[in-house]
Amino acid sequence: MTTFDAVLVANRGEIACRIIRTLRRLGIRSVAVYSDADRGARHVALADVAVRLGPARAQLSYLDQGAVLAAAAATGAQAIHPGYGFLSENQAFAQACATAGVVFIGPSVHALTVMGDKIRSKNHVAESGVRVIPGVSLAGQTDEQLIASASGIGYPMLIKPSAGGGGKGMARVDRPGELAEALVTARRVAAAAFGDDTLLIERFVSTPRHIEVQVLADTHGGVIHLGERECSLQRRHQKVIEEAPSPLLDGATRARIGEAACAAARSVGYAGAGTVEFLVSDAAPDEFFFMEMNTRLQVEHPVTEMITGIDLVEWQVRVAAGERLAHRQEDIVLTGHAIEARVYAENPERGFLPTTGTVLALREATGEGIRVDSALTTGLVVSADYDPMLAKVIAWAPDRAGALARLDRALADTLVLGLCTNVEYLRLLVQDADVAAGRLDTGLIERKLPGLAFRAADDHVLAAAALYLHRAAWSVPPGADLAWSRPTGWRMGPNLPTRYVLAVSATESVTVAVDGSPSGASVSIDGRPVVPASLVPAPNRDDAFGVEVDGVTRVFTIAADGARLWIGGDGFSVDIVHRTAAETLAAELDGLGRVAGAASPDVRSPMPGTVVAVHTANGDLVAVGQAILTVEAMKMEHRLTAATAGIVTVTLKPGDLVTLDQIVATVTDAPEPGASGPDTATVNADKGAPQ
Repeated sequence: MTTFDAVLVANRGEIACRIIRTLRRLGIRSVAVYSDADRGARHVALADVAVRLGPARAQLSYLDQGAVLAAAAATGAQAIHPGYGFLSENQAFAQACATAGVVFIGPSVHALTVMGDKIRSKNHVAESGVRVIPGVSLAGQTDEQLIASASGIGYPMLIKPSAGGGGKGMARVDRPGELAEALVTARRVAAAAFGDDTLLIERFVSTPRHIEVQVLADTHGGVIHLGERECSLQRRHQKVIEEAPSPLLDGATRARIGEAACAAARSVGYAGAGTVEFLVSDAAPDEFFFMEMNTRLQVEHPVTEMITGIDLVEWQVRVAAGERLAHRQEDIVLTGHAIEARVYAENPERGFLPTTGTVLALREATGEGIRVDSALTTGLVVSADYDPMLAKVIAWAPDRAGALARLDRALADTLVLGLCTNVEYLRLLVQDADVAAGRLDTGLIERKLPGLAFRAADDHVLAAAALYLHRAAWSVPPGADLAWSRPTGWRMGPNLPTRYVLAVSATESVTVAVDGSPSGASVSIDGRPVVPASLVPAPNRDDAFGVEVDGVTRVFTIAADGARLWIGGDGFSVDIVHRTAAETLAAELDGLGRVAGAASPDVRSPMPGTVVAVHTANGDLVAVGQAILTVEAMKMEHRLTAATAGIVTVTLKPGDLVTLDQIVATVTDAPEPGASGPDTATVNADKGAPQ
């Protein structure tokens, strides 16, 4: 039958790369689009044709419907694949495609309209006999009406934006006094993320499991499901690790929940790939409640592909071209087990704040049963303009234990230097006893976080940093005098070792003394006894080094960004800053000049981003903990508060850009010294984010 000659992929990052690969396999010409921030991105290089949309800001590029449709017209693309996030669930865009005579690779406008609205979809499926969670899901409700209805639902409760999905804008409320402020914040986030501030509230189910069913339907009435995915390992309502099938469900329950998902799809004449999400009781898994339907491809779709052997993107394209499904329900066999981990640009040790930077060194896992969906390249600049997800690491094995073991090894082989990532955090989760036993719920990893032990910069890492710096200093330019060009420590009398002051955090530094050549030195760390150490380049790799300390050798990848060194290996990475003598003295004097235990008068941004709200005026008197402004980046909002009471000086306004650790306000004449440092309250916002 007739298919498409060219398809435009209206997305970026790993999902754009993944879609383009399937289009190439099908012999379809691929058209990429990009913003100025993505001019050199991997998806641009993979596509047959690439068209610029506009500036980095998503509203002026990837969310600009007119620009996307103009790119399709200019390149002769007959269809548009929206991926996930951005325009993937936008009814107006689907209608605009139809008006322009371009096929939207997704469900109909009717299905998007019904299922894309949480309030309407809940009421719709409830009328069909599907169980839903108790709550208030009426359109047009004011904050006052929602507050009045809350007593009939009970606490804790969950606030959700009616439009959109993926956990963006969701907030748990535990007490009545928290509800009013939470509603204000949720409306602002919903309006910014989806252009619709309609909210619903529903009862929060304790220790729930999030299980979703993958459905596939054609335009001829064919509907099947491809099994379920367990998505209970979440943080702030964002999925972190997903797997298929769920370790909770038995065959009978799997069939029932699958049929319920198919019924939901049939009720709106669904066509294409979609996901029906359910909340399932851990104690009674045969009781499941409809949450929502995601009318698009999901981030976690690879785990379903790994256990079914079905390419979901291929069938999205085939269905959009008018083909019938080639599979019946009885043809679907789930083979083995697959688990996916999402690699994010974030710092787990700083409250998972988003991070930015340039990828200086990169290694992605390979091996039997391993799949990596990624758009990473060495030199890629990760900015605060878009969602922080960098890649997905997926492992398949004949059973769940084998899949976990392969995923752990794959994460150990994953290395991204130049910015902080959550790779080590993912390994700690995969190794957790409750995760291994399948004892999962949506609050598990939040409870586990305080007990997770992240690796610190140990003697091997510190020696690696010092010896790497020593190696650079030891290198002698051609024609230079060895006596004056190398840091030998030579003097009249015994030689002095070269000392390197290494900042391992904002407040902690270590001094490493190195004596001798990098390949055969003696080192002393913070005055401890001298031990033999060496740094030798690893074979066939420019950025890897074998580091021996006191007879034990470990291999590290090392990359330099000015005075900052990034060192990583075995799923672990750390950044260390080399301080000069002047910088060390300045830091010491700064510490001496501050009263012990006193809070800093400076309020700093813990992340690069954009100011979205200013809560005080210049010259206001503020109390400890009072909100001063809110910064947003990578779909997260962070409220910055005063660490001390006094008069605030703030000159920023909404829309201003800030950098990491930039002073955004100062509080002087504080009457309450000894308060804690700036607090960060976190809620969701959108960056065309996938979930």
